[in-house]
Amino acid sequence: MSSNMSKLKPVILSVMTASVLLSACGGGSSGATSPVQDTVPAGVVVDKTIYSAQANGSLTGAQENAATTAHTLNINGDSLQYHATAGHLHARALSSGAPQAAFFYVAYTLDNQNLGTRPVTFFYNGGPGSDTVWLHLGSFGPQRLATGIPSMQLNGNFKLVDNSESLLKVSDLVFVNAIGTGYSQALAPNTNQNFWGVDVDAAAFRDFVLRYIEVNARKDSPKYLFGESYGGTRTPVLASLLEMAGTRLEGLVLQSPAMNYNDDCALAPSANAYCGGLFPTLAATAHFHQKIISKPTSLDSYMQEMRDFNVQTYSPALAQWIFSNQLPSAPLLQNLSDYAGLTTEVWRSHFDMAPVYYRKNLIPNFTLGRLDSRMLADNNSSLASNGADPSFNYIKPGFAQAISSYLHDQLKYWGDAPYVLESDALSSWNFKHAGQDYPDVVPDLGAAMTLNPKLRVVNMNGYHDTATPFLSSELELSRLKMSSRIAIRNYAGGHMTYLDDATRAQQVADLRAFYQGQLSTTSAYAARPILAS
Repeated sequence: MSSNMSKLKPVILSVMTASVLLSACGGGSSGATSPVQDTVPAGVVVDKTIYSAQANGSLTGAQENAATTAHTLNINGDSLQYHATAGHLHARALSSGAPQAAFFYVAYTLDNQNLGTRPVTFFYNGGPGSDTVWLHLGSFGPQRLATGIPSMQLNGNFKLVDNSESLLKVSDLVFVNAIGTGYSQALAPNTNQNFWGVDVDAAAFRDFVLRYIEVNARKDSPKYLFGESYGGTRTPVLASLLEMAGTRLEGLVLQSPAMNYNDDCALAPSANAYCGGLFPTLAATAHFHQKIISKPTSLDSYMQEMRDFNVQTYSPALAQWIFSNQLPSAPLLQNLSDYAGLTTEVWRSHFDMAPVYYRKNLIPNFTLGRLDSRMLADNNSSLASNGADPSFNYIKPGFAQAISSYLHDQLKYWGDAPYVLESDALSSWNFKHAGQDYPDVVPDLGAAMTLNPKLRVVNMNGYHDTATPFLSSELELSRLKMSSRIAIRNYAGGHMTYLDDATRAQQVADLRAFYQGQLSTTSAYAARPILAS
């Protein structure tokens, strides 16, 4: 999520007030209100509960209701018959069994399958405070929004289409909304804020997963977790908690993960974080916008060259500059300019190049996207005003409109409450973890892989993502010394690589191979640069 890690006010949308709220979002699609029904058709679940995204939100007397509908998806000549279930399950405390939170989820299950061998995958976005609509309607579900990314020609008018790249062919899919998003909320006496922290959030997700497994008889099913952005922070902690609770996992998918907030300037909580791992992403961005001298034919090979340059030249010089005040040489500054654009004078004054400055200065009068630096908007436009991220602002209204109508019209879940795309959880999130003020979850991932020697991981990043740079993910994972069980895959695209049509086809091929145990673990690991005085 997208703009998952940016601090935004709650974005809410209801079926009955879509057009009004979308205009307030400054967005691309005009929303249509749903007609008032005199009678409720068979199979429809009407949810009159008013959910709150506020920190003190708390439910009493909530039910575990769900709507179930039958569907067909055609993928390359295969007709997949499946059921969709949209509703709530209550996460129960592991120690007492007491209901703690009502999680809203949408599950897609293929008909007539052996549950003992059929995989099930739990998807969630990040934020903190982001709903899972981005993965749900953007990635590998049965239907997706056709965005045309990186083009911005559709103006947010995205059509919902059958998804030929759905993972339903290889796994049942469960899209879970974090507490305080969608229709998920804490159950009294708890409040939403009781679950707004690294450890308590992961524990609540553990309890939801265990509840889903229990209710749906999935104890013997191969189980996967798929987390994006802060969801990639959650996944290692959640995996470790599930393994300790005796629930074995088959695999983890880390989509543009944020794994170490202490060592990455793109996440920026720590004054000690530096931007060396961002440089190849800047070079990919300059390559896309034709701001470099050379014209490499292959983006993959260019990124390997940039990895080598970063590890062997740029990061060591950056360390000397940070700790010894040793100024960069003229040839190095020229290299930086040649590889990533901007002048040598700019690089001299911004040697530890921050992503915000780069996005605002590579192309005069335009701001590049944070989540996808291939996308840009005029500084005077609503998409880029006040330092906003045009790549997120472009997609947000279309997704907001689509999720409400999709739940109402196709999944037959009629909610009276506004559907929350983003809560304000980030403003009060407790980032403390393992004795640090900000999380480093790489040790949690290592613990889960140690507890389960068969656990496999695939990390997927976009070359044009300045929020969670691909090289930073590689360098963090290299700490584990478990490359035989970790596959690295990088693609043209931003934070949400799956929004790019060409990339999504490559990504789903890799994912299907991963589920089948056939994805090569050869990777682009680089030697980890050490910054020390």
